[in-house]
Amino acid sequence: MIVITGATGALNGATVEHLLTRVPAEEVGVSVRDVAKAQSFADRGVRVRPGSYEDPAALRASFEGADQVLLVSSNDPAADGVALHRAAIEAAVAAGVRRILYTSHQNVRLGSAFAPARDHAATEEILAGSGVAWTSLRNGFYAHSLGWLLGPWRETGEIAAPEDGPVSWTHRADVAEAAAVILAGHAVDGPVTLTAPTAVTFDDLAAIASDRTGREVKRVVVGDEQWVADRIAAGTPEAMARLLLTLFTAGRRGDFAETGPRLGELLGREPLPVAEALA
Repeated sequence: MIVITGATGALNGATVEHLLTRVPAEEVGVSVRDVAKAQSFADRGVRVRPGSYEDPAALRASFEGADQVLLVSSNDPAADGVALHRAAIEAAVAAGVRRILYTSHQNVRLGSAFAPARDHAATEEILAGSGVAWTSLRNGFYAHSLGWLLGPWRETGEIAAPEDGPVSWTHRADVAEAAAVILAGHAVDGPVTLTAPTAVTFDDLAAIASDRTGREVKRVVVGDEQWVADRIAAGTPEAMARLLLTLFTAGRRGDFAETGPRLGELLGREPLPVAEALA
């Protein structure tokens, strides 16, 4: 039995879909906050049980009989993500799970300028000390994030953002499929980096956007504090704007420039190009 948390979300929901093409539905379970939202899985023979990182007892019950569990990382910036991840890992261990998989991020470090990377690093330490086999899926930055990071470039003809660095923007659909491949039999121990084969800067993206649209798209560097102020004026909470700024801070240090072939090897094809995110 393979149990996947967060299966009503975009990432792990797609992983379930891919997994169902590789293993029988009766060997797949999902642990979700709202079982009604997972009815489509239940209709296809998937085991659906309630589970929440805030409710370890329910979570443990949702993991019952599982050989593998895929834990999606918390995406609530106001929550204590590490504590939630610890509770989920402990529930999986208590349920007798043999391997725990976790959706992490490329180049996680406790000293990273990018705040989520510190949580991922702390979670990986918990996994390493759990006493069971574990796999950390160090996914590249999701390319769909560019939709709001690049701003209204189609209207303005400008990509206005802070100084950046090369990032291996990676499509969520690709890493979701790769996770299913790993769950279905391509076991990996410890961290595995899953990124696009190339890393690009916002200057590169401006050139790609220009090529796709047939009109010049300029790259404009905005000061950090001005960018934060602009985001706040546009309705973004200040805490979120400053969290997003750490992406640029870490990016210009080269924290997200890492690339590798593993994602393409698992997919058996080339990962989707970053240009698709600009369609």
